[in-house]
Amino acid sequence: MNRLILARAWKSVAVAFVIGMMSSLASAQQAKAPSPANVALARDIITVSGTGHVFDSIVPSVMQQAFTNFLTQNPDLQKPLVETMQALQPEFQKRQPEVIDIMATAYATHFSEAELKDILAFYNSATGKKMVAELPKVGEESVAQARAWGNKLSEQVVARVREEMKKKGHTI
Repeated sequence: MNRLILARAWKSVAVAFVIGMMSSLASAQQAKAPSPANVALARDIITVSGTGHVFDSIVPSVMQQAFTNFLTQNPDLQKPLVETMQALQPEFQKRQPEVIDIMATAYATHFSEAELKDILAFYNSATGKKMVAELPKVGEESVAQARAWGNKLSEQVVARVREEMKKKGHTI
């Protein structure tokens, strides 16, 4: 499987997830702020489950997007832009924990302390650890199978559209 395509798919999922989490967080903050203890439990869940790593590519992706936008505006600035982006990378990479805070607050808002403890216990169990280890493989297999299914569906759609258009006197 093409890792670049998979990486882009995960990035899109990650960005959508963060946006969803931010929206959820904004509405949740209007309701009731979670306790610090619940947020700490949620951080533990994020750490042990490895879900925080899903967002590791956000800062580099945002910086690459900015680089591309600036380079499009003035291609002659490629070298100084590369130097500037490399120099700024550590500054923005330090902000990565903010995503974990967003996620932890969202978890803590949607789950009670008892539920968070149950979730944490699951991730610390043998089955939870196996899930964390196997989830990337499950994701890759799912994406590959979904892509194959989509390709087959596309062929079927094209064939049926051609068939129906032929009935109407059109050849495509």
